[in-house]
Amino acid sequence: MNTFNAVTSAIFRVLLAPFGVQRPWSAWVDIILWSVLGGIVALIVYKHASNQKGIARAKNDIKVHLLEIRLYNEDILGVVTATAKILAKNALYVGHNMLPMVVMFVPMMTILFQLEATYAFAPVPVGKVQILEVTLDSGHAGVPATAVTLELPPGLALDAPPVRTAQGQIAWRLRTLAEGDQEVAVHVGDATVTKRIAVGGEPRRVPVMRTKSWEGFLYPGEEGLPKDSPVDTIRWQYPDRDLGWMPGGEGGILAAFFVLSIVAGLALKGLFGVTL
Repeated sequence: MNTFNAVTSAIFRVLLAPFGVQRPWSAWVDIILWSVLGGIVALIVYKHASNQKGIARAKNDIKVHLLEIRLYNEDILGVVTATAKILAKNALYVGHNMLPMVVMFVPMMTILFQLEATYAFAPVPVGKVQILEVTLDSGHAGVPATAVTLELPPGLALDAPPVRTAQGQIAWRLRTLAEGDQEVAVHVGDATVTKRIAVGGEPRRVPVMRTKSWEGFLYPGEEGLPKDSPVDTIRWQYPDRDLGWMPGGEGGILAAFFVLSIVAGLALKGLFGVTL
């Protein structure tokens, strides 16, 4: 996971750099551009990874059987038979689409996760209170409260005592005091886990989460935790970045990416000679 995230993040820092990440219009350009490119990638994958002749044949057969139902709607047995054939051909059509969907999952999700890592969140303003959430792994969920401590840099201050659950979740309310990329340290016994926190300044790529789980692929802004870490996940809450007319946050970029990539795919399928 760490290697994949490091390589893809290094590539996208270069690819997104010509537009910058500070101005709202640069986010609009990148989100639209890379969503359209995602649709093109999907078309290329479909063309070479799917059975195009099989897809076209299944679609034509479905049309034929629909026509049978319309022409012979008084023949109950014929209608039932044609409906069964439509369901069978539809299952075949879905089967022809499974392989390209699996193949295109990695490039499409890579583009999406990098766009979200760059544009979904904004640094926490100075003077705000946010939550630092730590989840201990199952083997350390029962460690005494005194064995888990938080070390803060000068740019952050504790706003309230920590809250802990029986499931090993600990939450600290922290107040931001100074701009910059701050680093907190969570000590669990003799082990230490650090987390970077972006405070104030220009919009930029912010580190949301460090984790040992597959969720690390969703948040490539910071290195994942080692497998032997007593902490399973450490997360800081960031506000959604304001992108003006375009919806912001994870949900906004997710919706924009899929809508634009689907529209681009449908609009360009004839140009690429792809049957969907």
